[in-house]
Amino acid sequence: MPRRFFRKFAFKRHHLSEQWFMTPFRHLLHDHRLWGIRRQTVVPAFAMGLFIAFMPFPGHTLTGALLALAFKINIPVAALATWVSNPLTIFVMYPAAYQLGRAVLDTPVRDVSFALSLDWVTHTFMTIWQPMLLGCVMMGTAAAVVGYVTLDFFWRSSIVDYKTRKRNRRHNRQP
Repeated sequence: MPRRFFRKFAFKRHHLSEQWFMTPFRHLLHDHRLWGIRRQTVVPAFAMGLFIAFMPFPGHTLTGALLALAFKINIPVAALATWVSNPLTIFVMYPAAYQLGRAVLDTPVRDVSFALSLDWVTHTFMTIWQPMLLGCVMMGTAAAVVGYVTLDFFWRSSIVDYKTRKRNRRHNRQP
């Protein structure tokens, strides 16, 4: 069941709120929706984290946590789902996003080699930011929709399976 899976990684909000760096946010962290393992808060948090992971800016985890706080959905799931974007995957994600955006905008083909450097950001990124941003938004939206539908389907099917097994056990006990 997805709830049991996510419960393994659940944070205890009282432990987190006691940390010194959480003092300014302590009054915001008492809402049970931010930490609870429920389908209504976990599934949208997962989808939002996937969307943020495709955006070409730094600080995905912090952005996911702050947006989860604003939308009152599960903070840990939103923050962890952004880790889809990491130093190993960005060299596949961002060129694919650029090619998708370039194809949609019908811009000329450029030989763009992606690199994590200030020189690349100030020179190359400034010339390709429009198709890349469009591709990132499109791929992020697609990943969020697929992630939402898939996790929601598995969560609902696990609930149906759990209730079926419980009903069968109850039937087998009766003489």
